[in-house]
Amino acid sequence: MGYLFSTGIIGAITAGMSLLRGSREQEWTWRVALAWLSWGITLALAIGAIVDLNRERRGVPTADVEPLNKETRKQLKRAEKQLKRRDG
Repeated sequence: MGYLFSTGIIGAITAGMSLLRGSREQEWTWRVALAWLSWGITLALAIGAIVDLNRERRGVPTADVEPLNKETRKQLKRAEKQLKRRDG
């Protein structure tokens, strides 16, 4: 039940309803296609967010989207320099 009332899903559904009402009277153009594509992406992102939240609640690891800390950035720079030296 909590999934159906998430703000992302509600927003995607209302946007889809508005898009459907607005596109009934219009002919199919590239703008209409882009609007539907945009709506599809919005819906996919909302569903993906719900899936990620559900996985976090169950303790299943999700994709790491945290920014890198300073030490990790330093390690990456060192590794890049070593690769450049090795490749010449």
